Amino acid sequence: MRIAFAGTPAFALPPLAALADSSHQIVGVLTQPDRPAGRGRKLTPSIVKEFATGRGYEVSQPLTLRTEEGRESLRRWQPDVLVVVAYGLILPSEALSIPRHGCINIHASLLPRWRGAAPIQRAILEGDTETGVTLMQMDVGLDTGPMWLQRRVVIEAQDDAISLQHKLGVLGAEALLETLDLVAAGQVKPIAQPSLGATYARKIDKSEARIDWQQSAAEIGRRIRAFKAWPVAETMWRDEIVRIHRAHPLAAETNPESSVIPGTWIAAADGALQIACGKGRLAITELQRSGKRSVTAAEFINGIPGGFTAGTEQFS
Repeated sequence: MRIAFAGTPAFALPPLAALADSSHQIVGVLTQPDRPAGRGRKLTPSIVKEFATGRGYEVSQPLTLRTEEGRESLRRWQPDVLVVVAYGLILPSEALSIPRHGCINIHASLLPRWRGAAPIQRAILEGDTETGVTLMQMDVGLDTGPMWLQRRVVIEAQDDAISLQHKLGVLGAEALLETLDLVAAGQVKPIAQPSLGATYARKIDKSEARIDWQQSAAEIGRRIRAFKAWPVAETMWRDEIVRIHRAHPLAAETNPESSVIPGTWIAAADGALQIACGKGRLAITELQRSGKRSVTAAEFINGIPGGFTAGTEQFS
């Protein structure tokens, strides 16, 4: 089939690469306009644009698809299907109706759970034990369209937003080719989403990155894993921001200090800095002082003038 593709971040790359290596014809790629990035704030193309131009595909970067001008490329390409993967722009009904077979979205959750902008992060934050991808026929609602198929994956204890995004990107690529076979056959129709179990994965706000040490070690550990890519969990120490990149809760039996103020540095052991939480201890293994490079817990402690003394330092 003639396939147009719309996507922007790294999550969209495995499906696009799978399409490029398939028997389908990619007739054009939509991605968001180049954005300032890095210290120099230089205009930088999306990873999808870099891949598409490298393969010689036509790329269009409209500011919106709500205008005839913004939809011009999509209409000119005359696709059978538009595949949408974390594109970042709203598709109005006028755009949805252009492809002959409509628009198919790869959504990074088991719909109707976690409709919305941040399904991967919200699944980790809530302690979900599994997630997956849903191939959905798009309508004008927010991730409400009927489903072609779903594929599941376990959320491992060590999974963070980056590793889980990679897993789901690969899973979504495989599921996409299966779905396009269904569409091409025309013998199967997508089924409506269940009416129960819908949740909303609201967009991540930078303010959510601040750690509340009154929470349990398990909750804080999930926050650090969910925000691994952005905005990165952070805390205050000696009037400066410290970003926490890797940490894990310790087993309950190692956390007897119920009277210790949450945020207190309890111990340094097994390559980790152990912090008292509202419930349990958190073992931090990688962290970063403001303006410095990310370091191991041992390197962090060795860099403290006067060394480390248990119970004398505190995050807040």
